[in-house]
Amino acid sequence: MLFGIDRLLAEAVLREPLKGRRVALLAHPASVTQDLTHSLDALAAQKDLHLTAAFGPQHGLRGDKQDNMMESPDFIDPAQGIPVFSLYGEVRRPTPAMMDTFDVLLVDLQDLGCRIYTFITTLRYVLEAAAQHGKSVWILDRPNPVGRPVEGLSLRAGWESFVGAGPMPMRHGLTLGELAQWFVATLDLDVDYKVITMREWRPALAPGHGWPLGERTWINPSPNAPNLWMARCYAGTVMLEGTTLSEGRGTTRPLELFGAPDLDIDALVKEMQRLAPHWLQGCLLRPCWFEPTFHKHVGKLCAGLQIHVEDGGYSHEVFKPWRLQALAFKALRNLQPDYPLWRDFPYEYETRLAIDVINGSPLLREWVDDRHAIPADLDLLATQDERAWDEERAGYLLYD
Repeated sequence: MLFGIDRLLAEAVLREPLKGRRVALLAHPASVTQDLTHSLDALAAQKDLHLTAAFGPQHGLRGDKQDNMMESPDFIDPAQGIPVFSLYGEVRRPTPAMMDTFDVLLVDLQDLGCRIYTFITTLRYVLEAAAQHGKSVWILDRPNPVGRPVEGLSLRAGWESFVGAGPMPMRHGLTLGELAQWFVATLDLDVDYKVITMREWRPALAPGHGWPLGERTWINPSPNAPNLWMARCYAGTVMLEGTTLSEGRGTTRPLELFGAPDLDIDALVKEMQRLAPHWLQGCLLRPCWFEPTFHKHVGKLCAGLQIHVEDGGYSHEVFKPWRLQALAFKALRNLQPDYPLWRDFPYEYETRLAIDVINGSPLLREWVDDRHAIPADLDLLATQDERAWDEERAGYLLYD
């Protein structure tokens, strides 16, 4: 199969409309070609393209920042000698001066298929800026590595943030090109945009179910996204960022596991199985111990669970990472009602409670904290949102 960047490089006819125009690139470390050349360098080598600027999202163009809320500066790319503007530094939206440096912006970002991943919001912001300044945006499409499944509560009105670009569920099941179409339509943007689609992307095909396993190398799109297995778990484990539980940052398997020094894992798993055993299907859960070398509980031995989705125990259509992680929170609250679960700190520059910002409303937290609420209550809310989104997104799908 070919990604959007590969098609643009291989098919000269696609580049024809770019001749005589100033071109900029929005990219990150996973923006590589089939032979693992960074997209910036590959585009700069094209004699028929005039590359004048580049942009980096959260964590940087080439990859320079480990954690959230660690800003990247503007700089001059040493290889290409062009300005690289940070969209996760002094600004989140491109400034008029930045927009003046190009005519067409190529967007080549590897997403993880999760609403909270900030590259989605950056895409929205550049589309809005392009509409305002009369610029063109081309999305060089890449796979949604977790495929088409939809899961989670949709973001509620008033809860938009840098980790919540719009009213979609946590797992949205779209590619970045498809999301661009949805943004343009729902935001009523008057913008010249184009999607360079992938060739032969088959999201239903096993064993990758969205990612071409054995065909393309996985490159971290962000520092704590080291493999496909993390991506599959991420729609659930990302909620751990709003809690006092470790999400495995500071280990070699971040966002595939969770834990804390004071957890009784055997009791936790038994309670999860009692509450909603069907929410644990499609994966294997393994009790484990780990000691983070940085971040939460640094240097402390944590009891935890690792979610395994890389072997024969994985079922793509059955696995529900958002429900699984929500169930762990609920089980912990039942076992230890006074456990200080929710982490109160500035999260992506928001002062509202982090778990609510992550979920796009307080609904999940309220369900966890309500001693009388049962899994069926949350399932009813989420299923309504999932069905509505599945119907809405149908008009924006670009691939069978």
